[in-house]
Amino acid sequence: MEKKDFEAWLDNISITFLSLTDLQKNETLDHLISLSGAVQLRHLSNNLEILLKRDFLKLLPLELSFYLLKWLDPQTLLTCCLVSKQWNKVISACTEVWQTACKNLGWQIDDSVQDPLHWKKVYLKAILRMKQLKDHEAFETSSLIGHSARVYALYYKDGLLCTGSDDLSAKLWDVSTGQCIYGIQTHTCAAVKFDEQKLVTGSFDNTVACWEWSSGAKTQHFRGHTGAVFSVDYNDDLDILVSGSADFTVKVWALSTGTCLNTLTGHTEWVTKVVLQKCKVKSLMHSPGDYILLSVDKYEIKIWPIGREINCKCLKTLSVSEDRSISLQPRLHFDGKYIVCSSALGLYQWDFASYDILRVIKPPDFSNVSLLGFGEIFALLFDNRYLYIMDLRTEKLISRWPLPEYRKSKRGSSFLAGETSWLNGLNGQNDMGLVFATSMPDHSIHLVLWKEHG
Repeated sequence: MEKKDFEAWLDNISITFLSLTDLQKNETLDHLISLSGAVQLRHLSNNLEILLKRDFLKLLPLELSFYLLKWLDPQTLLTCCLVSKQWNKVISACTEVWQTACKNLGWQIDDSVQDPLHWKKVYLKAILRMKQLKDHEAFETSSLIGHSARVYALYYKDGLLCTGSDDLSAKLWDVSTGQCIYGIQTHTCAAVKFDEQKLVTGSFDNTVACWEWSSGAKTQHFRGHTGAVFSVDYNDDLDILVSGSADFTVKVWALSTGTCLNTLTGHTEWVTKVVLQKCKVKSLMHSPGDYILLSVDKYEIKIWPIGREINCKCLKTLSVSEDRSISLQPRLHFDGKYIVCSSALGLYQWDFASYDILRVIKPPDFSNVSLLGFGEIFALLFDNRYLYIMDLRTEKLISRWPLPEYRKSKRGSSFLAGETSWLNGLNGQNDMGLVFATSMPDHSIHLVLWKEHG
């Protein structure tokens, strides 16, 4: 048939076909298919596949595309990004989907970031870090060597680690380089705390001392305890220093003069930890902004109001067993809202506004696990063999890291957590630097550090 005649015939057939009912159209197609050979059927199959495809991400309004994408999991979305450049562009710009995926991984979300492509990149970074944690590959280790006797005390702040030793010295180390910045002669140190100008030490000689880093000079000496001083804390604004001792007392001192302002009694065991912290919640006993002192012994946590006033009475005593059958681990977390302490029964969290126990976390074989750090998302724990990370939303251990045979301490002063902001949620910036430090039998300090993302 000539092309002109064929086109006229095709127009005729098309007009007639369009006038048919759907049933008649279907019968017509069935008849034509039955008359077709292999070449026609192959042609029909190829064209039908193209005709039946609909790119909904291209056809739908962007808002509807985002709504549909919310129902897909992140891994499926990453696969969908490979379909086409258009799909990748739309999926990458679905901010809410990637933000939610990051939150589910324990990542902090900064809502001020407006770049629509930012959060997919953050998710890819987050999924890599969480895989490293799951595979126990997120950390690395190093050592600090320089003391000639047992290291009894550690304190970490802003990339610097202070160590106090039985060799009558204290050293300040840059954790990132492993270099000793300052080394000064002291008494034997059971506890240390420092800032840019000074070092405060609690000693087995029953005293507390304040030292100047730059000169190594002793600027203040606090005498009055009749037992070793196991813990110290201070606040420059209040001009107050507090100390906990083996003589079962807590003393409050004037930081600038060394005068003892008050001796707090009531403990019947060694006071192994004192914490001076601003309250962040309101209750019948305190208001936000009030300074609170916590002191801990083997069985009890005592809460004291403290500030400009000198005399204070214990507000509350917390314990996990009335008959003292269960002892507390010598570590404590207090952020102004919650008190957290571990025991053989598990990890106890108290609400500071009401002093009620909010929850008791009991992971498997918890009897020997100690608390290092506690945040909104993660907790850092350890025992004789491993360092653990717990997801507090599920109360499951999500990672562990092997530890060497470190030197044990009944007072909990010879090991500590490093950077802790990541416990409130990782963000790709706070997962760097020191994770954990402990003193070793050979007088070195063992460090666990975050690996770079890679």
